[in-house]
Amino acid sequence: MTTTRVPRLPLDEAKAAADEAAVPDYMAELSIFQVLLNHPPLARAINDLLATMLWHGDLDPRLRELAIMRIGWLTACDYEWTQHWRVACRLGVPADDLLGVRDWRHHDSFGPAERAVLAATDDVVCDGAVSAASWAACAHELNGNTKVLLELVTAIGAWRMIASILHSLEVPLEDGVASWPPDGRPPTPEVS
Repeated sequence: MTTTRVPRLPLDEAKAAADEAAVPDYMAELSIFQVLLNHPPLARAINDLLATMLWHGDLDPRLRELAIMRIGWLTACDYEWTQHWRVACRLGVPADDLLGVRDWRHHDSFGPAERAVLAATDDVVCDGAVSAASWAACAHELNGNTKVLLELVTAIGAWRMIASILHSLEVPLEDGVASWPPDGRPPTPEVS
């Protein structure tokens, strides 16, 4: 088991902590929750926030996953990219579109909705907030649906937070999971 700044709980301890925190047992199999379950109430709060958007959200899952993949790419967060590669593929998002988030402005398969969401994602990751132009584009493409717009901003902020947690705590991929699917190519640092 790879070490992190906060120890990963062994699987049996993680499952016991998950039960105590009312976090689904299967989450205890993930490295991030093996770390977070050192603080069961915090693990539950994070699980509840993410699960609400993953399983009970109104935002189109494809748009959500494209935003998460973009966050993984922009923050060079291998864990987030790798986990959500699998989630997005199970949801039927084509691999070409997942790779397209690397340089979304030049990916021909993205329409106005994808471009609006990805621009908003870039704004939050790079500047901390959605710009007026990106907000207007998202509001237009998402039909001004207040719930969906709130969820979009929350999803971007939440998975940006997760990338920070993963990096800060140096959470590794699960054993046997290949890095940076499908080609193993991580982002290259920008030259200043």
